[in-house]
Amino acid sequence: MSSEKNGKPEVLSEVRELSVTYHTRLGPVSAVDRVSFDIYKGEILGLVGESGCGKSTLGKGLMRMIAPPGEVSHGQHIFDGEDIMQYNERQMRDFRGRRVSMIFQDPMTSLNPVQRVDEHIIEAIKVHEPGTKKANALERAKQLIERLGIQDRRLSDYPHQLSGGMRQRVMIGLGLVLNADLIIADEATTSLDVIVEAKLVDQLKQIRDEFGVSILMITHNIALVAQVADRLAVMYAGRMVELGDIKEVFANPKHPYTQGLLSCIPTTKIDKTEELYKMPGEPPNLTHPPKGCRFHPRCPHAMPICSQKRPTLKEEGDGHFVHCWLYQDPELEDEGLNNEV
Repeated sequence: MSSEKNGKPEVLSEVRELSVTYHTRLGPVSAVDRVSFDIYKGEILGLVGESGCGKSTLGKGLMRMIAPPGEVSHGQHIFDGEDIMQYNERQMRDFRGRRVSMIFQDPMTSLNPVQRVDEHIIEAIKVHEPGTKKANALERAKQLIERLGIQDRRLSDYPHQLSGGMRQRVMIGLGLVLNADLIIADEATTSLDVIVEAKLVDQLKQIRDEFGVSILMITHNIALVAQVADRLAVMYAGRMVELGDIKEVFANPKHPYTQGLLSCIPTTKIDKTEELYKMPGEPPNLTHPPKGCRFHPRCPHAMPICSQKRPTLKEEGDGHFVHCWLYQDPELEDEGLNNEV
């Protein structure tokens, strides 16, 4: 669980109005559109949504890893009191890995196929801690890899000699070796079978408890994130639509999109004659996104105001935020863009 100070969770990362834009021949594409949220110290925050909603782009944007023709076009990422968007490249090189690490979706393409496991870990240590002796770095690598359930003799193996679960644990080890404060796990369980996936989820919880690290878990699997996360954030078409305590969001989802996602989860209670719910429509083309609430073309509760103005932030219960006109009076709201979650 997240650490607290004076009865309130301690904030590690503050994301404010962050936007990521890709410049294409068809025009600018707002893959992430003025998203704001906090990540608390020692918490696991789940980030879910359909494919293409901007989850992975947001994760890379937090580390300023957006490659051209994309750019972080707006906003702040205040990490431990400092806005890293103001860092130069030398500062960012030190920041990545040491303060924030990322577990990428496919470890086979993230690990160097011609480097042994020990070389990956030693290189990470030597780059950020140049004075470290190789023998000491190797000893740290052995201790870390054994803690993750891999025998130290596998340090001399190449990535292709490891199973998918082992490769993913090596990626976790690379994130932990420098004692990072935040780990961004981007679809870390996608290529794993259900048994290895369950073990990896348990391992993420153990890592959080043992190291006190915060984890942003990006996934399309909303049922999986329910097993591990403390809070849940829901994205749609580049925007954050709902954020709250994991139990509260599952028990009382507010946004129609969140309600639709939860209805799509198979359960043992479904009658044999009952069809699994399928959300109607498709995500919008972000080159020309809908005006107002981007979900309104698919929303069963859409009102005229939904296609005209973007909804503002509304807190429905303690720490449960939602962007939806169902919970606010249009006559009392200002026009234009307002505060985000």
